[in-house]
Amino acid sequence: MTLRVLDIARGTSVDGPGLRDSIYFAGCHHACEGCHNPQSWDMNGGREMSDDEIMEILRYDDFDVTFSGGDPMYRAADVARLARRIKAELGKTIWCYTGFKFESIVSDPHFRCLLEAVDVLVDGPFVLAERDISLRFRGSGNQRIIDVKRSLATGAVVLMQQYM
Repeated sequence: MTLRVLDIARGTSVDGPGLRDSIYFAGCHHACEGCHNPQSWDMNGGREMSDDEIMEILRYDDFDVTFSGGDPMYRAADVARLARRIKAELGKTIWCYTGFKFESIVSDPHFRCLLEAVDVLVDGPFVLAERDISLRFRGSGNQRIIDVKRSLATGAVVLMQQYM
């Protein structure tokens, strides 16, 4: 089992609270104006990494994990498989960044498998006109930091107020 990975930023503090390992997956069709990572748009970018290779890095670093990209939702089933393994073997908290909105993800079984495997979702495309460098863990004001488990339980988006 492999995934297309652009990079793994080890011990970063910008993609969620505390030190984290951020896995940047290849591929994105949102093409947001002003994207800070346009090299991630290529679906065939980066390199193939096995689940075992990724797990070895995560196990060694022992940090919580963030999925970014590109957009992990374009590889939802494969990334969900990795997320379930991270949870089962390492017990780590997982954040996931996506240009899709929670409301469309939750109603799409293809995407929902990944949604159900993560703890926090930062949703929505980057909007250059709403860019705000004072925001924590997001680039533009339209993006939301969502408590996935509580949102799924209540049937409504529950924001993580401590980060908004």
